[in-house]
Amino acid sequence: MADETEATDTMAMTADEIERLIREAMPDAEVEIRDLAGDGDHYAARIVSAAFRGKNRVQQHQLVYQALKGRMGGELHALALTTAPPPDERKEIP
Repeated sequence: MADETEATDTMAMTADEIERLIREAMPDAEVEIRDLAGDGDHYAARIVSAAFRGKNRVQQHQLVYQALKGRMGGELHALALTTAPPPDERKEIP
């Protein structure tokens, strides 16, 4: 029975681990992680990266999931994503 428990009992990811994995894949990223329920299983992430430029929302989220290396649904139960490329600096110049 102990083997079954070990196989199904995965440790939750920390916010620091999530941020580290995202930054490894997207070194320029601005990353903010919030633990939504205080349980280490439900997070919200706001990520701004040049890697998202020219990509639609689904493609941006796919990049984040790839950065998490298959941990979604296992160690990481839920992650609400807000993603965007950095603002275009040329648009900010009057």
